[in-house]
Amino acid sequence: MYATCLFCNRPLGANESIEHFPVGRRLAFDSAKGRLWVVCPSCERWNLTPLEERWEAIEEAERLYRGTRLRAATDQIGLARLRDGTELVRIGEPLRPEFAAWRYGDQFGRRRRRQMLVAGAGLTAIGAVVAGGVAAGVGVGGLGWILARLARTAVRGNPRSVVARIRTEDSQILRVRLGHLSETSLEPGANAPIALDLRHEAGRTRFEGQEAMRVASTLMPKVNRYGGTKQTIAEAVNQLEIRQGSERYLASLSQTARISTQPSAKRVRRLSIMQDLPDNGLFGLSPVQRLAFEMALHEEAERRAMEGELEELERAWREAEEIAAISDDLLLPDGVQQKIERFHDPSLAPRSSKG
Repeated sequence: MYATCLFCNRPLGANESIEHFPVGRRLAFDSAKGRLWVVCPSCERWNLTPLEERWEAIEEAERLYRGTRLRAATDQIGLARLRDGTELVRIGEPLRPEFAAWRYGDQFGRRRRRQMLVAGAGLTAIGAVVAGGVAAGVGVGGLGWILARLARTAVRGNPRSVVARIRTEDSQILRVRLGHLSETSLEPGANAPIALDLRHEAGRTRFEGQEAMRVASTLMPKVNRYGGTKQTIAEAVNQLEIRQGSERYLASLSQTARISTQPSAKRVRRLSIMQDLPDNGLFGLSPVQRLAFEMALHEEAERRAMEGELEELERAWREAEEIAAISDDLLLPDGVQQKIERFHDPSLAPRSSKG
């Protein structure tokens, strides 16, 4: 039973209502196509489940949904809340634009509201520092530049923050910071629709085809930190419709992105909180392209899984949980692990000397 998000590696939560699938607080299901998703409470991504028992879980969700008062519904999509707080999203047979707009509108809308609250809290804290300095008679004129930079960081993010840990085929873990995304480029692959030239702490690594899509699907939510407005989401859905699907959109985007995502000629040697995030790399994509790219990556992964490649999906879930299990260790500075071991084992603690 998998309990970790495929995309952000955080816990999916649990429920007490679905006996055959007690994972997640928000479940989406499609009885006709036999699909069951767990919506991550942290990143709002939809995790498609590859589990064999999904049919029993879907039948149970359908039964509970029908016996619950609806909170919201369209002709083909409904939302209900169970007694324990678990939310069920029932998918009927909507047209593709309706389903995409509903699914991603909810996801990107929540992400946008949450990030605006985070940024607002940061700006409020900076404002409190300024007000406190003025009240204490301390001049803040000399700190103006620093405060302005901190305010910009509160809105755009800290370039040094770790946003992803990418597992390679040879089991290496690549740490990617927010600033590295401005030095990561997208282009056509030699034998695949897309290739990704990833900048990370250890240097650069090139991914192609399915590996490039897997890595990009982890990175794009960080690029799309502010989600999107209803209009931007609608335009992104329309772009997928014009290209008649995710695969063709990815191939088309990689052609234009090879120019718009090229990193700056001046390489940043050391990321700093006082540093601006340049509109290069993946940040060089337009807001509509960013959202459409994330949508296409998500849908392409699910298409492959539903065409019989469920083993690949199960492997991805296992890797997500392995990365989640070791992510805390990756964040520990040098020497901290030894101190923790000494704390748990008194025999390892240094002896105190008198005198």
